[in-house]
Amino acid sequence: MRVGARNLITDVQGLYVGNAEDATLKSGSTVLVGDKPFTAAVSVMGGAPGTRDTDMLAPDKLVSEVDAFVLSGGSAFGLDAASGVMDSLRAQGRGFAVNDALIPLVPAAILFDLANGGEKGWTENPYRALGARAFADCSADFHLGTIGAGYGATTGTLKGGLGSASIVLDSGHTVGALVAVNSFGAVAQDSGHFWAAPWEVDAEFGGLGPAPMGDPLVLPSHAKMGGFSEKGNTTIAIIATDAALDKAQATRMATVAQDGMARAILPSHTPVDGDLVFAAATGAVALSDAVVEPLMIGHAAALCLSRAIARAVYEARAEAGDLLPAWGEKHG
Repeated sequence: MRVGARNLITDVQGLYVGNAEDATLKSGSTVLVGDKPFTAAVSVMGGAPGTRDTDMLAPDKLVSEVDAFVLSGGSAFGLDAASGVMDSLRAQGRGFAVNDALIPLVPAAILFDLANGGEKGWTENPYRALGARAFADCSADFHLGTIGAGYGATTGTLKGGLGSASIVLDSGHTVGALVAVNSFGAVAQDSGHFWAAPWEVDAEFGGLGPAPMGDPLVLPSHAKMGGFSEKGNTTIAIIATDAALDKAQATRMATVAQDGMARAILPSHTPVDGDLVFAAATGAVALSDAVVEPLMIGHAAALCLSRAIARAVYEARAEAGDLLPAWGEKHG
């Protein structure tokens, strides 16, 4: 295994990521889109998810490919970011054709960032416009940390953010992760050491290594965001590969990737998190072994997601009005 050239999900050729955010709102949206539709699936393990058009991703449903995925802040309001992406795709002539109708397919998931200190007194839902802006920003290169869907994100102890990572397998398949980290759980120890440290590559999140022996176990208190919210939190992710996976295999990849979330966030998949992993498979690289290669792709997906989660928090930057410190502010 080796890290891809960018160490981003866009190391999967033909995929692009765009971000848009509003500093006053203290929130934003992120889009992943491909050159063409890709095989899609989803795994939901959190107890409080917020989603749009995810039922159609089950292996037994008619549609096997979608045009884009959206990750967004804004809780249920943020689901409207997908509408802005649909508008943009339709304007490009993209979508699922039904007679004379063209319907872009854009599943979405949201995180709760409505209590992070930003101005939320809008009269018109701002997320449709954020989705359109994020789509217009799509590129193979993008920044991490305080950007897009991770702009207003928090964890149990530190600011959250947007993270990404990639792996190229010996089989030639590429796997990448994209994640907006807004977890109830902690991503780092009080010493600054990340739970994902055993899987770090090339000091991509500080190179501190695992926490020293005797470092106390740190769990988030219920004081997050000034008071415990049973509707807050949520880590939402996308795992992508260039492997030729069908919907069932993509579903397995998304499911196995949840292990990466559990390794990087303590605790994860709680009743107050809407933890979710989308899967995207472009099909550009065939499988030569229908068992071993999907197994290794799932393993790589979990590793990528752990690393991407740590990178999201590591790259977050401090800004005025923050209710929690950024990792670099506290440990840099």
